[in-house]
Amino acid sequence: MAKGSGFGKTILIGDQFVLDEVPAIVSSIPFETVATVERIDGDGWILEDNRIEVPGYKEKKKEQQSRSIDRILEVMNIDIKKSPIKITYGGTLLAGSGVGASAASCVSLARALNMEFNLGLPIEEINRVAWQGEFPYHGVASGVDNTASTYGGLLLFYLKNGQQHFEKIRTPKSFEIVLANSGVTVNTAALDEFIDQQKKTNPELFALRLKTITSQAYEMKRALDAGDLEDVGKLMSKNHKLLIDMGMSHDTLDYLCKSALEKGALGAKVTGGGRGGYMVALTPGNKLQETIASTFTTEGYQLIRATIGGG
Repeated sequence: MAKGSGFGKTILIGDQFVLDEVPAIVSSIPFETVATVERIDGDGWILEDNRIEVPGYKEKKKEQQSRSIDRILEVMNIDIKKSPIKITYGGTLLAGSGVGASAASCVSLARALNMEFNLGLPIEEINRVAWQGEFPYHGVASGVDNTASTYGGLLLFYLKNGQQHFEKIRTPKSFEIVLANSGVTVNTAALDEFIDQQKKTNPELFALRLKTITSQAYEMKRALDAGDLEDVGKLMSKNHKLLIDMGMSHDTLDYLCKSALEKGALGAKVTGGGRGGYMVALTPGNKLQETIASTFTTEGYQLIRATIGGG
């Protein structure tokens, strides 16, 4: 029997357009999915999914999850007819849209299989396997979620000529955030179709918006490097307004962002693919974080408190 883990994530900017070579600033969060793999009698694989979830998330993702597991086993050349297995998922990461739940499950499974079958794969290969496992969930996977889940930390991630690149961002000190869930589970593959339609309808406007988001992402990196969280927050909120214009938000997410800002958050925006899932609020300091978190909790929203950044 072997175990593996993968971090959840949040994206501060660039979430929806990485495949269009827009840079994203992504951070792992200190919550994980843990996969256990054990040999069993029989044939093939069976799954026990014990992850805590946004109600209905696991059922809606069940078919995609099954295809993802099959793809990971195929990529890793594991013959489950000769070596049948039971996969058990658990951990502290809430399974829901917007926090890299699928990526965390792929990374954790790749690591557990690597250990159980003594494959000796390096971290780069674990990341590649997990990326392959993301395709059934996303249609075409950019690699941003699994990279954050595999390596951890705060990263600038981007594609250039189809190749994945990332670099670590080290802020002068760590800072607090709050993520609140809208309760809406999103079909990520359908989001890609929605974005493609915008490209076709008004390509000039779409290109202009991507140029704006690219500029915002590099401005945010400079602000993070300098520890200027005021500017980071302003850029988050500006980006959220642009995402609203593009139809990438949701009424509940807009309400949560507005509420966070009214309570003192430095910035707030959709995180993840959009149109549901989570929002993220920039809440430096334990007091501010708790003020905003308790507001959302009182209203019945599921949330995540996290500290990110630093060295």
